[in-house]
Amino acid sequence: MRLSLRHTRTILIGILAISLMGLYLSSIAPGLTWANYGSDGGDLIAAAATGGVAHPSGYPLYLLLARLFQFLPIGSLAFRTNLLSAVTVTLAALLVFELTARSLPLSSGQPNWSVGLASAYAFGLAPLVWSQAVITEVYGVQVLFVVVILFLSSVPLPSPFTPHRLDLCLGLAFGLGMGIHLTTILLLPLLFSALPESQPRFPSSLRRIGWMGAGLLVYLTLPLRALREPPINWGNPVTLDGFRWLVTAGPYQDQLLTLNSALVWERLRVVAALLLDQAGLPGLILAALGMVFFFKSGSLHRNAIWMMAAFSAFAVVYGTPDSFVYLLPVCLGFSIWIGIGLAGIMPVLPQRLSRLGPYLSPGFILFLFLLIGNHLPLVDASRDLRAETFGREVLARAPQDAIIFARGDKAIFTMWYFHFALKERPDAAIVATELLGFDWYQQTLHATYPELELPGPFPFAERLAALNPARPVCFVEYMEEARIQCRAAVDVNSTRLIQFPQLSFISQLKGLSGNHN
Repeated sequence: MRLSLRHTRTILIGILAISLMGLYLSSIAPGLTWANYGSDGGDLIAAAATGGVAHPSGYPLYLLLARLFQFLPIGSLAFRTNLLSAVTVTLAALLVFELTARSLPLSSGQPNWSVGLASAYAFGLAPLVWSQAVITEVYGVQVLFVVVILFLSSVPLPSPFTPHRLDLCLGLAFGLGMGIHLTTILLLPLLFSALPESQPRFPSSLRRIGWMGAGLLVYLTLPLRALREPPINWGNPVTLDGFRWLVTAGPYQDQLLTLNSALVWERLRVVAALLLDQAGLPGLILAALGMVFFFKSGSLHRNAIWMMAAFSAFAVVYGTPDSFVYLLPVCLGFSIWIGIGLAGIMPVLPQRLSRLGPYLSPGFILFLFLLIGNHLPLVDASRDLRAETFGREVLARAPQDAIIFARGDKAIFTMWYFHFALKERPDAAIVATELLGFDWYQQTLHATYPELELPGPFPFAERLAALNPARPVCFVEYMEEARIQCRAAVDVNSTRLIQFPQLSFISQLKGLSGNHN
């Protein structure tokens, strides 16, 4: 008995969801991790857990979604937040399945489920996508909104999606997507894609802009969170200047357009090599065929080209070491081109090879699964114990009532996670040395540690330590290795040293993990 179209779709969606979630859960970080360039995880987890404000641009919608996942009754707090990435990337892959299948229908007019499945697996099993599905970061969640925007702007929608409803959904998805990450603005031309031909386009454009503005209202949650004086309160955005500094990512603006031509060419080479790594040489050939020879997908093809070009350009000119994570939408477009290539090859096969047509997509999916053995060691975060070991080592070695000066994102965000999110060592005070020069951070320290004496116009770590002589001091950082140095406090009544052991700990933690991305 042949399965109905609806049952076939349901079975394929179930297989896709279970297989991808199974792989993600087998390689997801069980706790706080630095794997796959996820050093921001401690900041995001702690900001969500404490009602705080994360580093610029604040990521307001991400914090709300992360907090929802943190209420799940399973695993550690970090695992629950990591799970948000796994779930949203899986949902994105399901939408890629629908998007490609409906955009590249069979000659009978029915959705091409086999091509959709091949594109979805090409996306979900891409190492770059997989790497962001198993850690706490914003990019896995952002790519879900990117797929939603691409879907709404590229696929003919059924009758319940009237022009007004399409305007609402597309505008709202765009505004909320910017609440995950500001680079969603690179998709702005797609906001005005698929405008109704039978009705005036200007009112439709206005509606989309209006609903986009409604989605952007999520940024108003940032000053509301800041009013509660949380221990993580980047920019303290209760003032207009603070809000602007946070939302426009003020500290990172100087990273744009700072590379010389040699570095730009080197990054372009890296982008090309990265695309080859995502689905191997067969995937690259199929994607090239989809891009160059087969233009049957209409607006999907045009929108995918814009998306890939815009995010590739941003990743190349943004001068941070981990800018390649902005290429997730490029992997999305790459997987769609693979589907277009497969759909284009099938009807033009020579007659003697026509029997192979139905097996092309399953064969390519099998090839992707054979690549898992090569990709898993590169993305597996399940054994990365560096952040957890470092944080617990610091808190175990720091004397009672210590002021712990943390330097570098890994050390600062790890200490915030353990101290603020997990509420460990409430006797200690965590101070981020690189933030001491900001007025908003000094205000946060005043609110968080009212008993701590803070210096005046020159808030250097040594001056802060000198103003609090009764408290021992630790300096911690993690570069290629963990460095923890503690010194004793001074008894202010007798001016003698309180007898704390002098601690100096340098540990090679890299051997504790199979993943050191």
